[in-house]
Amino acid sequence: MTPFTLHLMRHGAVEGEGRLIGSSDVPSIPAGDALCLARAEGLAFTHLLSSDLIRARRPAGMLAAARGVTLTPDPAWRELDFGSWEGLAPAELPADAMAAFWADPDRSPPPGGERWSALVARVGAALDRIDRDTLVITHGGAIRAALAHLFGFSAGQCWALDLPYSALLSLRIWPGEPRSAQITGLLT
Repeated sequence: MTPFTLHLMRHGAVEGEGRLIGSSDVPSIPAGDALCLARAEGLAFTHLLSSDLIRARRPAGMLAAARGVTLTPDPAWRELDFGSWEGLAPAELPADAMAAFWADPDRSPPPGGERWSALVARVGAALDRIDRDTLVITHGGAIRAALAHLFGFSAGQCWALDLPYSALLSLRIWPGEPRSAQITGLLT
């Protein structure tokens, strides 16, 4: 099968930066949207996907209009659901609960929230549907889950990656069994 390029971009900065805003539909700030558009200049893609949350969907919609491509919002690309921790800063939570979550987000998910393995499975299924040059505007957790799915990285390895707002990760994917991938660029 023919290899293709996959670009994964984190949405732009949001109000309330530093809070756990996984499934909350919080918009990005205009400067964050502008940085996403600037980062996408020169990228070659024929398909544009985004999380269905506004902080990813809005800059993706602007880019779709500018490029004349169709945007497909997909809830599979949403951020990890932080349950009862949504909207809180890590410092507002019990230190032992946060430490347990960061050490093993599958065994110690946020109360009422999503397990790491569920995020990886959800994003992995979305990844497996991609078969052409694609840009996905999504969230930091979803990008990390994509890397876990493609490369077998542990949660700890994924959390160690610095993916600031508007970060862009480019991969070359070889479909088939087994599927293989290579990181070709990271812009932070």
